[in-house]
Amino acid sequence: MAARAGGLMLGAALDALLADPARRHPVAGFGRAAGRLERLLYRDDRAAGALYTTLLLAAVVVPAAAAERAGARTRGSAPIAPAAPVAPAAPVSPVAPIALADSVAPWAPVVMTAALTWVVLGGASLRRQGRRLGAELRAGDLAAARARLPTLCGRDPSRLDEAGVARGAIESIAENTCDAVVAPLWWGAFAGLPGLAGYRAVNTLDAMIGHHSDRYERFGWAAARLDDLVNLVPARLCALATCACAPVVGGSVADAFWVMRRDGRSHPSPNAGMAEAAFAGALGLRLGGELRYPYRVEHRPELGFGRPPRGADVLAAARLSGAVSALCLAVTALAGGTAGALLAAGLRGLRRACCPRGVGGTCPALRQGGSRR
Repeated sequence: MAARAGGLMLGAALDALLADPARRHPVAGFGRAAGRLERLLYRDDRAAGALYTTLLLAAVVVPAAAAERAGARTRGSAPIAPAAPVAPAAPVSPVAPIALADSVAPWAPVVMTAALTWVVLGGASLRRQGRRLGAELRAGDLAAARARLPTLCGRDPSRLDEAGVARGAIESIAENTCDAVVAPLWWGAFAGLPGLAGYRAVNTLDAMIGHHSDRYERFGWAAARLDDLVNLVPARLCALATCACAPVVGGSVADAFWVMRRDGRSHPSPNAGMAEAAFAGALGLRLGGELRYPYRVEHRPELGFGRPPRGADVLAAARLSGAVSALCLAVTALAGGTAGALLAAGLRGLRRACCPRGVGGTCPALRQGGSRR
């Protein structure tokens, strides 16, 4: 668990420094594979969508679990040095391979966790696009801001004014602070590599097919419901962290918490509404209302009691997202490490109670011919 927490923090630092890869992003590759499989399995019913979601989830979770297990084994043992090297160019100490393995093996879980964390996080890119869009709105370049909005959300920007573009950007920053940062960290802390890979797969599938459109209303049902389930705890952690970080943007902790409690449950999503309402209260804005997508128009309840957003508010939302991300990184790493320590202590106590060691430190059951199983 200590290696897991260290890997999460290192991966978050890599995301902050490097952001997402510009090309050949593994998540984009997963999306292309999912698109090809959809063409083979698509049927306008929930069973086909559930099978599709299960197959793609297993395709990433099983290899991730195998990699984590292999990393744990590597950390716990070192390879035996070869007894007779074949024609070495120079004398090699037989202890050198073991010493090298001893120095490298403990870092394998950290490196794997950090690499996968960097792949699945998207906070740096989210904040970067938010800052650019906010700067374009502040400069009065509405056309450029409209063109950038699809990088943040799937709304039709062609008929949006400055307030509409800013509202779409802020709502997307709020929701994706959870989806792209808080939730991956949460699942990474408590489920390791399978949690990181599995969460990103579920969230990507929800973004691809979890829509209320004619094509995906039934086929995307399983992906959408699974995404709701895996975000239940992270969304509320994100909302509470947003309330705590409200002073970073000149907001009030009490106002943010009050709006979150009052308006968070009125949103059609059981999770997105919590984060969006907390952002609305922290920034002193009014969000929600009419949303225009290419496939439908939705009318959602308003969140918050403030004024309509402007370009400067998008910049503030990006700063708030960064503060929330840093706080949740600390909380999830600490919580995951604490849970791991408690679990390890419990397992040690159970082992001592069930299998007390006898002479020479060997379990009596093994001395009597028993099995460790």
